[in-house]
Amino acid sequence: MLGMPSGDHDSQRSGPARVPGPAPGSLPGPVPLMAPARDIPPAGELRILAPTAILGYGFPEASFEAGLARDPHVIAVDAGSTDPGPHYLGSGTSFVDRDAVARDLRLILRAAVARRIPVLIGSAGGSGAAPHLGWTYDIIRSVAAAEGLRFRLALISADVPRERLSAALAAGELVPLGPAPAATPEAIAATTYPVAQMGTEPFVAALDAGAEIVLAGRAYDPAVFAAVPIRAGFDAGLALHLGKILECAAIAATPGSGADCMLGTVRSDHVEVEPLAPQRVCTVTSVAAHTLYEKSDPYLLPGPGGVLDLRSTTFTQVTPRAVRIAGTVLRRTPYAVKVEGAAPAGYRTIAIAGVRDPVLIGQIDAVVAAVRAEVAANLGVDSSAYTLSVRMYGKNAVMGQREPYVGPPAHELGLVIEAVAPTQQLASQVCGAARSTLLHIGYPGRISTAGNLAFPFSPSDLEMGAVHRFSLHHLLPVSDPLELFPIRVEQVGGAS
Repeated sequence: MLGMPSGDHDSQRSGPARVPGPAPGSLPGPVPLMAPARDIPPAGELRILAPTAILGYGFPEASFEAGLARDPHVIAVDAGSTDPGPHYLGSGTSFVDRDAVARDLRLILRAAVARRIPVLIGSAGGSGAAPHLGWTYDIIRSVAAAEGLRFRLALISADVPRERLSAALAAGELVPLGPAPAATPEAIAATTYPVAQMGTEPFVAALDAGAEIVLAGRAYDPAVFAAVPIRAGFDAGLALHLGKILECAAIAATPGSGADCMLGTVRSDHVEVEPLAPQRVCTVTSVAAHTLYEKSDPYLLPGPGGVLDLRSTTFTQVTPRAVRIAGTVLRRTPYAVKVEGAAPAGYRTIAIAGVRDPVLIGQIDAVVAAVRAEVAANLGVDSSAYTLSVRMYGKNAVMGQREPYVGPPAHELGLVIEAVAPTQQLASQVCGAARSTLLHIGYPGRISTAGNLAFPFSPSDLEMGAVHRFSLHHLLPVSDPLELFPIRVEQVGGAS
C-alpha cells in the first residue's frame, strides 16, 4: 500500500507534518481523510505517466492512451519554468494559452478520475505564484464542471511573505545563488510575487490529507514525480533522478519532444524511462544528456534538503526503447529552498530590421556606436534614464562576448533595436530615434543613400509593454519543509 514515507524521507523533516487551514474567506477547509487512491502491486514497482513537459504544450492522445494502458500509479506534470524569463513571474501571467491548458487538463482529469489515479501538478501557471495558482485552479474547476467530474483537490501555495524574506536578510540567511547579487531590502520590496520552490514533502502531506488531485505553486521540478514513490518507501535518490528525466516528458527521448508522453518505472534498486510514442526511443546518450539539462555540475545536483550524487550512476539500455538508471544517491543537506522573484524594470519598445550591405556589415559595430552617440546627443533626454541595445543576429547575438567564433559575420544581419525606459512613451521615443538614425546614418564607403535598413513590418516600432527583471535568486534555510507551503483541500464537483 502507499504508506507513510520511509525513515530516509522522515529525516528531511524537523517537525510533524501539518495541513494548515485556510484563512477566513478563502477556500473551503480540509475534507475528511481518505485512503490512498492506489496500491502498489505485488511486483513492487510504481509507474509514473508524464504527459507533457508543460501543461498547455499538448500531447498526442494516442501516446497518452498508451501510457494509461500501462496502468500508471500517478500522472504528474511539471507545469512551469523560469526559461521564458522574469516577465511571467513578475507580471503574474502565464506563458501558456488558457485553452491549451484546458485541453490538456480535460484529457488528464477525465482519465485520472475514471481510473482513480492521483494527479500531481507543480509550478502551476508557469511560475507558481498566487495569480498562477488561481488561474490554473479556475481552469480545473471549469473542466470539472464541464465534464461532470468529482474529486478532492489540494492547493499548495508557494508565496513567501516579504517579512519572512526581510527577517532572513537581516539574519544573513538569504544566500545568493550563482551570479545573483546579494539581496537588498529594496529588491525584496520591489519584487511582485516572491515564491519558493517546494520539495516533495508538501505533495506527500497533501496526499496524506486525502487529495486525489494536487495543484501546487512553484516546485522543485522533480518533486511532482518523486513524491509518490518516496511516500511509498522507494529510494529517494532514484525517485528524484527519475523526476529529473520526466520533468520534460519526452524531451529525453530521440527524437525529443516536450509535447509527448514518457513513462517512468520505479523499482527497489533502479528506475527506467521509456517514451510512449512509437517513433521515439530512449538511449543511454539521450537520457544521460538530459540528466545534465540545466545543471552546472555533471555529478552533484542540488535540491531542497539534499544533493543528488551521480558519481556512481549507471545508464543501461535494457530494451531498444528503454533505459535503466541505477546508483544515484541522495546526500542529505541542511534544508533550504530556492527563492525566486521578479520586479518591474520599465517598458520596452523594439524595432526589427535587416542589413544586407557588406560595406555596412564590415563596420557595423562602429556604426552602432555612432548611432548611440547621436541619439544621446540629439534626443534631449539624460542617457542614464534609458537603455538602448542593438542585437545583431548573424554576429554574436546569441553568445555575446562568450562567442568563440572569430570569422567574418554573415552576409546579412538581423537587427533588433531595443529601448527600455521608465515609461512606454520614452521607450518608444528612444527606439524611434535609434531606428531613424541607423536608417540614414552615413558611413565610410556608403554607396546608396536610399536607406541602410530593410523593415519586415509596418509600423516598424513595436511597443512590448512592461519589462521585468529577476530580483531574487537565493537560498532560504527552513526548519520545516512544510512551513512556507500551506495546503488547502476542497471537494470539487459536489460531495463524495
